[in-house]
Amino acid sequence: MARLKLEFPEDQFCFSTQLTVRVTDINAANHLGNDSMISMISEARARFLFEFGVQETEPDGTGIIVTDLATTYRAEAHARDQLLFEVGVMDFNKYGGDVTFRVTRPADGKVVAMAKQGFVFYNYKSSQVVPMPDDFRAKFSRVNWID
Repeated sequence: MARLKLEFPEDQFCFSTQLTVRVTDINAANHLGNDSMISMISEARARFLFEFGVQETEPDGTGIIVTDLATTYRAEAHARDQLLFEVGVMDFNKYGGDVTFRVTRPADGKVVAMAKQGFVFYNYKSSQVVPMPDDFRAKFSRVNWID
């Protein structure tokens, strides 16, 4: 099976936040577990959306739903490591796009992980995928489109 390779343009990231690896995030191999990394990526995405004024769910029931996640690991992280999550968006289409992540450890500059989450806009009241709202599109006017 071919290995997944994730690389993103430097100018793609438009937000960053730091998270600390907790003792409870450590697995039996004594490093940050995959399940905890996914939770940290989700927290970074939530902070990113909040920073740009995007609610998880709008009053009309429209929100963002994650459709897929790809993650590659490049270095271990351990308890109490400070990790920097750089976040961006790319590959917009009529219904959504991708949120991208670069996770580094500032203490030594190592890249710990790269990740990409696919998303679409979804109306939870009607249970349907809906087009990307104009106000969301306007927040990220420089993002590339694939449709």
